[in-house]
Amino acid sequence: MRLTMPSGTPEGIPLTVIPFREDAVIGTMSLATLVRLVPSPRQEEDPRALKAASGHDRRHAELRSTVQRTLKSQKGKNIPEYAEYIANGILGKHGSAWSTPPITLWHAGEIAAMSDELAPDSGLRTLTVAPDAMVIAIDGETQTTAWHDIYQDPESFGLTYNELSRRVRIPFELYLGISPADARQIFYDRNVKGIDVAKNLAMSMDQRDLATRLAYTVGERLEVESDGRRMPFGKLVNAGKRQLTRTDKEVVTLSALRALIVTTVFGTKGVEYSAANVHEGNLPPNTDADEVEAVVVRLVSRLIGDRFPYFARRSAITAPAVMAALGILLHRATPWCDPGKAMNYETVEHLLADVRWEREPAYWDGVCANVGSSGRLNFSGGVRDSAGRVAGALLDPHSESGRKIRGLGS
Repeated sequence: MRLTMPSGTPEGIPLTVIPFREDAVIGTMSLATLVRLVPSPRQEEDPRALKAASGHDRRHAELRSTVQRTLKSQKGKNIPEYAEYIANGILGKHGSAWSTPPITLWHAGEIAAMSDELAPDSGLRTLTVAPDAMVIAIDGETQTTAWHDIYQDPESFGLTYNELSRRVRIPFELYLGISPADARQIFYDRNVKGIDVAKNLAMSMDQRDLATRLAYTVGERLEVESDGRRMPFGKLVNAGKRQLTRTDKEVVTLSALRALIVTTVFGTKGVEYSAANVHEGNLPPNTDADEVEAVVVRLVSRLIGDRFPYFARRSAITAPAVMAALGILLHRATPWCDPGKAMNYETVEHLLADVRWEREPAYWDGVCANVGSSGRLNFSGGVRDSAGRVAGALLDPHSESGRKIRGLGS
């Protein structure tokens, strides 16, 4: 008697998916499914683990190496922080303000099976991945490794396996049967074609950043008169650009306003925070977030409100380096300023009273701007480059640059 091998429903891991092109689908999966489908990149780069691995696992590691960077690059350093971020999101510490992008997976070779539509015209299908399939993350591998770290030891992140199975679904896109060359091209396109966001602009979007929150608070609480009507100053703050153009209706960027905030809090040291997060633990000694908010919002609102006509004209006062320098000056009016440098707000007013804010070379060329080949004054210098020089000019009216920005010549 000879027995025939079973046929019918193929064995493997079922995924509910929707095709979005002929060779790719999207869906979500559990964390347990992800770690079964995609081996840990850490294990695949560990020579001792590979030595004891099966032939299948070694082939998987070899294939992965043709389409991925190693963890020894910068991405490896990001994994612990990424895992902590994900865990805090699951635990509700970020509220709704957290996100991870879909992981981009490549299924090398043929899939085990694809069902018909589960409901007419829905696009939903069941895709079965064979147990020995080669599935590799070609984008999102840092996230994949972070998920592996969490799954390996959830208790160290304050989680349990029950929470991970009950509360976690991971979005993915899966490319089916494409060649290694095509997979490498997708890796290249995902990592090179995008334009990196400038660090200081990214900071201005971070709502967990204390300085960003204070900038938004100033925008909400300060009212100004523009075009004959009262409005919150925030209506005139552009949150999406690093530099304004002539056609923009706003008068200042959020990143420039944030630069004013961080230097008001920290003084000259605040320049370092123009492209770095500010947490409550970073605040000056013997202060707390409530005190800093009350003082900074009051000082910054008063300075902007008293000089709003210059802001409305988008004069030199709106340049990021000048904004940061104004904060260095305002810092001296805070209760936590070094007593040897402290001054009252009236002294700040006196130092600013005769500054010429017009965007003219006679006042600002060589201080925080330069004259380009077209003859126009260019304020493109960053906070780190020019804020200290402008602050020196504001604080010392008798210096060469101090006289220049006040129209007094040399």
